[in-house]
Amino acid sequence: MRIMIADDSGTARMFIRQCVEISAEEDVEFLEAANGREALTALKDGGVDLLITDLNMPVLDGRELIRRIAASPRLNGMPIMVITSSGNQARRDELLELGACVVLRKPVNPMTIAEGLETALAREDA
Repeated sequence: MRIMIADDSGTARMFIRQCVEISAEEDVEFLEAANGREALTALKDGGVDLLITDLNMPVLDGRELIRRIAASPRLNGMPIMVITSSGNQARRDELLELGACVVLRKPVNPMTIAEGLETALAREDA
């Protein structure tokens, strides 16, 4: 399985990676991006099974990244997990409508990441 982690914080990317490694039931290859533009470029190369993204990133934020994925015939339908500091229900609904399948509110912990991973990958298998 290949997972892209997009977050402008290297510390956050490392924490998410460790959480996924703890809970993954198979080997995982990670790709990392510090902003949405880097993530989108890498995603266009194909072969990514799941995107985990922050919302607040420079260059191209997570919301616009999700929009562009949804608009791409090649990427549309990719499971997307969003991790955000916004607990706003309207924001969560907007992200789900845009194409995210899981929205987690910071702070996250290994258990919430594992549950989000399970939900996102179940959607991919459906």
